[in-house]
Amino acid sequence: MMRSPAACLVLAAGLCVAVCAALPASAQTKAIGRYKDWRVYTEGTGKNQICFAATSAEDASPKNVDHGDVDFFVATWKSGSASNQPSLRVGYDLRTDLAPRASVGRDRFRMYASGSEAFFPDGEESSLIKAVKKGRELRIEAVSKKSERTAYSFSLQGSTDAIEKAHALCR
Repeated sequence: MMRSPAACLVLAAGLCVAVCAALPASAQTKAIGRYKDWRVYTEGTGKNQICFAATSAEDASPKNVDHGDVDFFVATWKSGSASNQPSLRVGYDLRTDLAPRASVGRDRFRMYASGSEAFFPDGEESSLIKAVKKGRELRIEAVSKKSERTAYSFSLQGSTDAIEKAHALCR
């Protein structure tokens, strides 16, 4: 079951502050459409609405570990506080001292972890979104608080249409 992205107060440096609050999937979450391997949702109303494109991991390793739900999001806030903000959510807490890494083809991106989520610094977000729209697969490697090394693969088929739809819904 896919969960909605976290709502964070985004600072100029691209970091989410401690007021991050996970938005549980609820009756307010509305499925808008499916674009190949991606889905589009809205949550909330008015200026509090968040529109997001999401995909679940197609592959997770190691196989003998309970990864929980593993989803990749690209969210836009109707309020304008963030636009096309990518993030990862896993079913366990991540180590903050060993930053997750993302790759699309030969492009590499740094991330930072907060609890069970990982985000991209502001300077990396637009480059990552461009790579996601052009690429075939997103791969993210992370380390759990229990020091388990994990890796996830996400299909990028349908990502362009889904990201553009979610962005357009929250303009």
